[in-house]
Amino acid sequence: MVRTGRARLRKVWWWRWRRNPLRRRSDRLEAWLVLVTWTLALLGGLLAGVEAGAAMAGDLAARRAALHTVSAVLVEKADRTGTVTADGTAETVRAKVRWKAPDGSPHTGLARVAPGSAAGTSVTVWNDRDGDLVRAPLNMAEARLQSMLTGVLVAAAAGAVVCGGGHWARLRLDRRRLRDWEAEWARVAPSGGRT
Repeated sequence: MVRTGRARLRKVWWWRWRRNPLRRRSDRLEAWLVLVTWTLALLGGLLAGVEAGAAMAGDLAARRAALHTVSAVLVEKADRTGTVTADGTAETVRAKVRWKAPDGSPHTGLARVAPGSAAGTSVTVWNDRDGDLVRAPLNMAEARLQSMLTGVLVAAAAGAVVCGGGHWARLRLDRRRLRDWEAEWARVAPSGGRT
């Protein structure tokens, strides 16, 4: 009795690149298309993400540099209870404060202060170059996180756009192959419908 081993099927990862007499020109074109699509998606997405993250970090740093703190005084007593947050605590309340702009002119506005603060209490508020009251800028950890998330989202979006374009090109190539195959089959198929 002759023992025969099982034929092992080996998966060829680069099957589009192997030498084959039946490989068509469109197969070679598809191989290049896939290679270029993945290269552009990975490298283009990475570069777009890095650039977007750096641009966001620069923008947040410029915003932070354009703002400065000013000492303000509470005009009226702040409420004891504020808006309740998700964890059940009221961290700050809005109260009317007074401060002086860089040109010395007095300003008033609403700022977030500790609940129950008495009138005349000194608080720190953020102003822009014109002396207007603005929200506090993001701290360094928040700015870094926002820049990283922006970079990741832009990288994913750029990669998805490139992959979508490659997929669309492959669909067009497949349609062309089917048209060519149908034309060839019509030319060589036996007439009468019997094979």
